Amino acid sequence: MTGFVVRRLSYSLLVLWGVVTLVFFLFNVLPGDPARLTMGQRTDAASIENTRRAMNLDKPLITRYFLYLNNLSPVSVNEKAMQERYHFFKITDLPRNTVLVAKWPYLGRSYRTQKEVNTILAEALPGTIILAFSAMLFATIFGILLGVIAALRKNTWIDSAAVATSVAGISMPSFFAGLIIAFVFGYLLHSFTGLNMTGSLWQYDPFTGRHLALQNLILPALALGIRPLAIITQLTRSALLDALSQDYIRTAYAKGLSTRKVVFRHALPNALNPVVTAISGWLAELLAGSFFVEYIFGWKGVGKITVDALDKFDFPLVMGSVLLTALIFIVVNLFTDLLYAQLDPRVRLK
Repeated sequence: MTGFVVRRLSYSLLVLWGVVTLVFFLFNVLPGDPARLTMGQRTDAASIENTRRAMNLDKPLITRYFLYLNNLSPVSVNEKAMQERYHFFKITDLPRNTVLVAKWPYLGRSYRTQKEVNTILAEALPGTIILAFSAMLFATIFGILLGVIAALRKNTWIDSAAVATSVAGISMPSFFAGLIIAFVFGYLLHSFTGLNMTGSLWQYDPFTGRHLALQNLILPALALGIRPLAIITQLTRSALLDALSQDYIRTAYAKGLSTRKVVFRHALPNALNPVVTAISGWLAELLAGSFFVEYIFGWKGVGKITVDALDKFDFPLVMGSVLLTALIFIVVNLFTDLLYAQLDPRVRLK
């Protein structure tokens, strides 16, 4: 098991390094002067040049790449004069006025607000996590329920309706579903539903101050959960039909067990392996940032701030968001692999 964990961690670190390298070189060949974007168009040439030196833009590209890796590394070597940019813990002093530090990865500062990218992402991430888990909970509960009903009512109108609805859900992009749901339930039926087209988890009122607005979570979670719900329904139906055709199910019926016990105690637990795979994959995708859904509903999360940053050419914030997205995918997939290895020893052997 230890060798399996080490291999998976090694693969994950290689993938993360590849993403970091790709992101750095991609954003460093884009047009535009970061120093001018930071200081503004009306700044004098001397200030622009000083900013370029402070941002290491006067150095060769390969040097900037290694400095970027040094900023991202949790353990790095820095000149003492550069320590103030990090939240660090000094390990030891080194020659040539340098120091070895343990620190949080440094993603730079936003061109637009001059706030640290780490701080901006930390403020937005809870909104994305709450939205992703809410959408996934909705999709999992109703997807498994509809899949079980469709399997038990095979070749009936209920089965046909469940399959047709799931196909429509799979075919519908989340941003398109979001536009329809926002317009119908947040605008046309607002007087009946009481739901708003846009809004975040926390609302600000000039008289009452900051308050929790859970009703704003309903529509984006519904729009975000439609596609995973459709896929979970299909997978549950097909896997349960396959499980119900096995010999041990016929044996359970022969022993006189009720249909409820046969389905929920014997067939369904053995049919959930592909469903668990789908849930983990979709959860990783939703946690990584539901860009267009968050933007449509005005939900403050990683996706919305990334779209806003793209609109403002705020490259450090976009790069930080992309790296956070990749890290979430890698961590969730690593956790899923380790969970499978714990449940099924054959995975470790392979």
